[in-house]
Amino acid sequence: MRSIQFREALREALSEEMRRDESIFLMGEEVAEYNGAYKVSQGMLDEFGAKRIIDTPIAELGFAGIGVGAAMNGLRPIIEFMTFNFSLVAIDQVINAAAKMYSMSGGQFNIPMVFRGPTGSAGQLGAQHSQAFENWYANCPGLKVVVPSNPYDAKGLLKTAIRDNDPVIFMESEQMYGDKGEVPEEEYLIPIGVADVKRTGTHVTLVSFGKIMKVVLAAAEELAKEGIECEVIDLRTVRPIDYNTVIESVKKTNRLVIIEEAWPLASISSEITYMVQKNAFDYLDAPIRRITTQDVPLGYAPTLVQAFLPSIQKTVQTVKEVLYK
Repeated sequence: MRSIQFREALREALSEEMRRDESIFLMGEEVAEYNGAYKVSQGMLDEFGAKRIIDTPIAELGFAGIGVGAAMNGLRPIIEFMTFNFSLVAIDQVINAAAKMYSMSGGQFNIPMVFRGPTGSAGQLGAQHSQAFENWYANCPGLKVVVPSNPYDAKGLLKTAIRDNDPVIFMESEQMYGDKGEVPEEEYLIPIGVADVKRTGTHVTLVSFGKIMKVVLAAAEELAKEGIECEVIDLRTVRPIDYNTVIESVKKTNRLVIIEEAWPLASISSEITYMVQKNAFDYLDAPIRRITTQDVPLGYAPTLVQAFLPSIQKTVQTVKEVLYK
């Protein structure tokens, strides 16, 4: 099986779906002439033309609204935000139009569209360009929220998201676009709402999603050297959440650590903690622990970035604490 970059897996998903369905188009800042800010759409303007690969002004609210209107009229837009930090400018269209239109219209209007782009921190970008919004959008009924961690999942989930008749928030990472992974040449789809057990184990369950999965898998490798076998679950989607896979794993390992790049209040880890204690409390041999970012705006200095984010060291230490080692 060939190994390709995360950005290439996304490009293949976009291109394959656009060849399959002429109602699909891509719109966003620098997606056409510049080949995409992160080169996800490289070469797509040449293949599909300016009517389907559309450069926009720096006006997220405007082109998000155009996308919603297009979806109401039978097209299937893909709206790229250069970063989800900029989606705050467009959040009225995402939340009050795209997410609610099917309900408000009594089922007369589906909104088959994808909002995609990078989320979270990416080094020294400062407080206004380093925010993770997965839990924000997951809070809104009417949206599906997908956060892949590797090229294989990214391609299969993006193809599914594009075919979905509901609006999907598809969140990537600037720090993953160059990551390589094995991706089949034949077509495949991955269903939304199904978690993936990336590593089996018996001592503790580790749950995460997105780029933080790299931290979690590296921590699991370190812990294995000391005889601690972690079961690692990649949620892949955070609305809907595959609670059952997490709960069944906790029933086996009796311990749970959740790791995510998010401020602690009202995070995905808060939600999972509630559901596990509700459905598997008697199986727990230790309190559920979680690792989030620090509860502050992210600073610019490298030392502050390091202190802010979940890390391998923090994960290893927390696992040993729930094992009382």
